[in-house]
Amino acid sequence: MAVGMDGSLVGVLIFVDRLRAGTKTLLCNLKSLGIERIVVATGDRRDVAKMMVRDLPIDAVRWELSPDQKTLVVLSERKNGPVMMIGDGVNDAPALAAADLGLAMGAKGAAASAEAADVVLLVDQLDRVLPAIKIARRSRLIALESVYAGLGLSVAGMIAAALGLITPVQGAILQEVIDIAVILNALRALHDRIRGRGLVIAKI
Repeated sequence: MAVGMDGSLVGVLIFVDRLRAGTKTLLCNLKSLGIERIVVATGDRRDVAKMMVRDLPIDAVRWELSPDQKTLVVLSERKNGPVMMIGDGVNDAPALAAADLGLAMGAKGAAASAEAADVVLLVDQLDRVLPAIKIARRSRLIALESVYAGLGLSVAGMIAAALGLITPVQGAILQEVIDIAVILNALRALHDRIRGRGLVIAKI
């Protein structure tokens, strides 16, 4: 930025972007979790974008992008699998909405990005993304366990009833026991929810 006084140049201000704390560690940990491809999509100039991502485990970087072009990047990356987009600015909102999972930095980010995202981080710390992913994965695993166990035991009970091995009353009681067991198993996810309190809000 050029600074002038009375029509004369008196100085130049140079603005430098800084990476969020923990960015490199987060990206390395995401790779270790099985995230295969990490792409940076930014509206910054080419030289700034390349300077920011140096020494980072980045697979590709796109620069000088408009909000519509960021959306196109998200859509084009879908050929490689489901896409999670992380952003915080107004210009990230369309891409967040287009992604399979949009995650917005809600503490200092724009309201538009938080509204467009599926998940909002309540703290302005990128390292919170990792425990959020771990909690989501474990919760999904517990949910699948409950579904498969409940269906499997119910089918076994119906087969036993059809063969006359149990009476209708016993079958009804068995079904209630199965339901309670499945509910208790699903409540295991509550531990992760309490442990991760304040990390994310999943919008439904």
